[in-house]
Amino acid sequence: MSEIIILVVAAVVVIFWAYSIYVGLITKRNKTQEAFSAIDIQLKKRYDLIPNILTIAQKYMDHERNLLEEVTRLRTEVMALSSSYENIDRKIALDKQLTQKMGQLNVAIENYPELKADQSMLTAMQTYNEVEEHIAAARRFYNSAANELKNAVEIFPSSFFARMMNIKSVDFFKAAEIERQAVNASNFLK
Repeated sequence: MSEIIILVVAAVVVIFWAYSIYVGLITKRNKTQEAFSAIDIQLKKRYDLIPNILTIAQKYMDHERNLLEEVTRLRTEVMALSSSYENIDRKIALDKQLTQKMGQLNVAIENYPELKADQSMLTAMQTYNEVEEHIAAARRFYNSAANELKNAVEIFPSSFFARMMNIKSVDFFKAAEIERQAVNASNFLK
């Protein structure tokens, strides 16, 4: 009789242990999806702001038409992607390209004193910078959640259950190569 009780208790402990691993994996995956959604919301704010910036800049910047068109194309392409978790890699890649082009646009704006002084542009760029700060915070939160999921997916025993449940780790948001380069201040001095 006591052997049966021991077996039942052992079975309950094993079931509880397996269930807690299952719950942990699902929780980490959902947290990562939530964090990605937070980034997506901030990116949407950025994408909604870009047409206003481009409209204001277009009045002044005839020479940078190709840059304005490229920013518009990238914005359109990223907006066409659904916000699903499955598009995360493509969205990260497009976002890197768009961030690079917006950086080039900011540098180009510096060459137009009348544009820099335009109150609408000042307000739009201030709002854009605030959105960029929110995006950076959302990326940090996402990377933290992605790290937790990655650890759970790669470390035994949860890695065993992750394979069974087809739960995979996700990529981190990383700085684009151009963002890692040192800033040459002479580019900004006239």
